[in-house]
Amino acid sequence: MLHHWRGTAFVPGATAADFLRVTQNFSAYPKYFAPQILQAKVLAQQGDRLQDSMRVRQHHLVTVVFDITADIAYGRLDPQRQYSFARSTKISEIDAPGTAKEHALSSGEDHGYLWRLNTYWSFEERDGGLYMQIESVSLTRSVPPGLGWLIGPFVESVPRDSLEFTLRSTCNALHK
Repeated sequence: MLHHWRGTAFVPGATAADFLRVTQNFSAYPKYFAPQILQAKVLAQQGDRLQDSMRVRQHHLVTVVFDITADIAYGRLDPQRQYSFARSTKISEIDAPGTAKEHALSSGEDHGYLWRLNTYWSFEERDGGLYMQIESVSLTRSVPPGLGWLIGPFVESVPRDSLEFTLRSTCNALHK
């Protein structure tokens, strides 16, 4: 299934520099984006491009933990308008996280909750604050026939809820 969501927010008094300070401070992600982001770190960086690794926990009806590696790039259209995008390069569902039996499930063993994730941010300083827009495109396994009425709404709500959480958490971090 393809999930495509977009959200927009305005943070009075915030600047593009504030946004970059928050979103490029990967070591602070577990604080800014708790309880979803458990760990985050930069693996490599070259100019405005980097590769990061995050451990992410999603809790709805079930709790699922993923290790996600992504390529991220930042760009500037002009002094007031900028953007970034993150494209996952590897997503592994983690079995028994935090235990001695913890291990990444192979693509044949995983549940297909998340196969790919691309996130696009655009942000603009205007009207005494910062307008931010986040767009998320994710790929998951489709709902098995006959179970759509039961788990379809859950599967479809997770990407939307995650995007709302990320936008709200970013706003909160900018307010601090």
